Amino acid sequence: MDDRRFARLRVAMTAVVALAEWIFLAWQHFHGGVPSHHFLDRADMPAISNGWGGLMLPGMTWFLLGRTHRRVVAQDAAATRHALLGFAGALCFGVLLSIFFMRGDDRITGVMFESLFLVALVLPIHRAECLLGFVLGMAYVFGGVLPSIVGSVLALIALVIHRYIRTGLLFLGRMLAGRMRRA
Repeated sequence: MDDRRFARLRVAMTAVVALAEWIFLAWQHFHGGVPSHHFLDRADMPAISNGWGGLMLPGMTWFLLGRTHRRVVAQDAAATRHALLGFAGALCFGVLLSIFFMRGDDRITGVMFESLFLVALVLPIHRAECLLGFVLGMAYVFGGVLPSIVGSVLALIALVIHRYIRTGLLFLGRMLAGRMRRA
């Protein structure tokens, strides 16, 4: 995709996210007020208003789409498909996590959350498109700020797992396989 076409797409996607979030915040305001969520769902932690999502989600969309575009342009055409699949998968994951949280299925949400660390060994879920999909998938239930914070921390952990721990495990596996062949 050429730079001008992408620039229009980036502006359009950011505008859609901003408009959707602001309409949702207006609806919340006129139907009982904009809720706040406690960090980690603990009452002793600070509460963050969903209103901050009106700034956070469009800004994050703009930034992460730019990061995705820079990475995809430097690679082949298959990278665009992989970016779309990563976004869609993370969006579905975020939506499902939110649904199970709202239903009170703590075991399922716990298993889903912990499974991200195993998935990070195999797939590059630390990428910008995955973070954006995860955050947008959870924004309806948790607002824009908490998923952005949690998702950013998870992306950093997934980066360490995928780049360093995975690489170390693959190196160790090759080394052990080489020793077994010699024996």
